[in-house]
Amino acid sequence: MSGLLLGTPAYTKCMLDKKAKEKIIEKFKTHDQDTGSAQVQIAILTAEIKDLTDHLKMHKKDFSSRRGLLRKVNERRKLLRYMLREMPKEHAKLAEKAQDLAT
Repeated sequence: MSGLLLGTPAYTKCMLDKKAKEKIIEKFKTHDQDTGSAQVQIAILTAEIKDLTDHLKMHKKDFSSRRGLLRKVNERRKLLRYMLREMPKEHAKLAEKAQDLAT
């Protein structure tokens, strides 16, 4: 209730809903049954990082969410290093898609 008194909503969306996640999977999947490839995981983590960043701009003292954000950033960084090492062509394609997504 105190969130209403401060002029901010009591609940802010920090996690992706099912439809948003399915949309990301559809865009970045490598084959029809793909739900967990590195490309899909990186895309989902990127969207979650963006949401958490927006949340933390409003709630500067939410340290548990900040810890979650750092965990997601590190996980994405590890996956990107893995892709660069093991699948350089796919890494380049993913970087290109990410540029299109950002603009």
